[in-house]
Amino acid sequence: MANTYSALKRVRETERRTEYNRQNKTRLRHQIRAMRKAITSKDAKVVAALLPKTFSLIDRSAKSGIIKRNTAARYKSKLHLRAKALQA
Repeated sequence: MANTYSALKRVRETERRTEYNRQNKTRLRHQIRAMRKAITSKDAKVVAALLPKTFSLIDRSAKSGIIKRNTAARYKSKLHLRAKALQA
């Protein structure tokens, strides 16, 4: 166990950041899951409504370090291709 003031503070900070990151990663996974579900149900209106929200959440997650930039780009690319194919 940490026994200096700075180490104790670091433990507290790490706990807060871990909780924040866990919540945001869960929110991201749920949003992507909802988007994929809408795509498989072939509902173009729902997909069109979810696409900007999902992209925004993916971008914010990449910006804050929840996921890496290339992972975010890959998610967006795959979702956009499937959404575009659905509308065609």
